Amino acid sequence: MAIKRYTATQDNTITNAFKANLTSRGVSGNMGEADILEVFHIYGQASSASSENCRILVQFPTDTITTDRTAGTIPASGSVSFYLRMFNAAHGQTTPRSFILTASAITTSWQEGLGLDMESYSDIDASNWITASDGPIVKWASEGGDYDS
Repeated sequence: MAIKRYTATQDNTITNAFKANLTSRGVSGNMGEADILEVFHIYGQASSASSENCRILVQFPTDTITTDRTAGTIPASGSVSFYLRMFNAAHGQTTPRSFILTASAITTSWQEGLGLDMESYSDIDASNWITASDGPIVKWASEGGDYDS
């Protein structure tokens, strides 16, 4: 069977990283309109035991995938493989020699947002480390997103 490509419909980077002052965290920051998705874990920056995490949220058109499966455009469940293709963006920061990313399904609807600021985390609309959406605010059951583990 041929390759069928599905493109994400929305994405966002959410984090509990420290701001430049290393005392307050950017948990309200939204980076939904940034041109890249950033993944990191920083240990020991603010203190010897501090930990900063980052997650990316990516939504795919599951209704379209279901329709394609029903129409026979793609094989039945268990007879097809899905691959997430992402690429490294050139940057001047150090990178780890190896790392493991875990993909999990989000169990709560979320809003992408219009944020761009990945430095001071000043864009505070839509999904972030604390909430899945704004207006009305929907909080995650646990900070960093509600996901199946």
